[in-house]
Amino acid sequence: MVALFIGARAGVLYGDSPDWAWLPAVLLIDVAHVWATSFRVYLDPAERKRRPWLYTLVPVIGFALGVALYSQGELVFWRALAYVAVFHFVRQQYGWVALYRAKAGERDAAGKWIDTLAIYAATLYPLIYWHSHLPRKFWWFLANDFSGTPSIISTIAEPIYWAVMAVYLLKSAHGWLVKREGNPGKDIVVVTTAVCWYVGIVAFNSDYAFTVTNVVIHGVPYLALTYWYGRARLAQSGGAFRVFASGPAAFLVMLWAVAYIEEMFWDRGVWQDRSWLFGSPWDVSSLKLLLVPLLALPQITHYVLDGFVWRRKNNPDFALVPSESRA
Repeated sequence: MVALFIGARAGVLYGDSPDWAWLPAVLLIDVAHVWATSFRVYLDPAERKRRPWLYTLVPVIGFALGVALYSQGELVFWRALAYVAVFHFVRQQYGWVALYRAKAGERDAAGKWIDTLAIYAATLYPLIYWHSHLPRKFWWFLANDFSGTPSIISTIAEPIYWAVMAVYLLKSAHGWLVKREGNPGKDIVVVTTAVCWYVGIVAFNSDYAFTVTNVVIHGVPYLALTYWYGRARLAQSGGAFRVFASGPAAFLVMLWAVAYIEEMFWDRGVWQDRSWLFGSPWDVSSLKLLLVPLLALPQITHYVLDGFVWRRKNNPDFALVPSESRA
């Protein structure tokens, strides 16, 4: 919300993201958080040994599928990747809700249904609105990467959205005021997700508003989570995990350096629109069939592996929440 205020004062709220906004939001948060997965998987020797086939096959198959999709056309590739990314973004918000339910020891079925519907409504209704109001002045990866749907779908979904959010707020108020058992972490996740996704996608129609409301609440918590994990694993893992010994600065600088290198290849080889930051363009158009899927591989791997590495049932020896909180 502060970023929206800054954008309004700078006169860019209804336009494209200027470089001074793109740099922290996209490069230092969005691209960097993708690479943070390496500390959860590839830089942890014990984790690599636990599931070597999964961690080897995901990038191999991801690259092969990427090449196959790109060979069918640039838009085919980016549309497929956009929908995988959307699934990942939505599921991450659900994961935070599940985490805070476990932390508070919430096990009631009705409450779980309401919480689940609320977080999915908070993310899916803005996406439905987006698909029903194409073209917009912003996109996920590039223009036309979403397929349009009839506007009637958005019209039907809107009252359902408001009803679900109202039920969640009533349940939360009842917990705080009557039962004296509020869950601040869960409430913060649901409310901020609803506000940011609605404001960034529905209320505004600009690249700047979408970028700052979309990537910050997705990337920053993930960076914090990975940093927490790295600190917890420091004694057992050593090696690259030593960057966590003196605080978050070294961890962030390492991620930012790798993010810069990746984005340099993207810009000089594919996008070619920030030569002031990354250098003059390369003429590698004949290599795009391999280059684009290769450069997209870190995020493809991140999208897929995140469905495994943080879930309790896939990680019996690792818990984000102490077992007594889940009892």
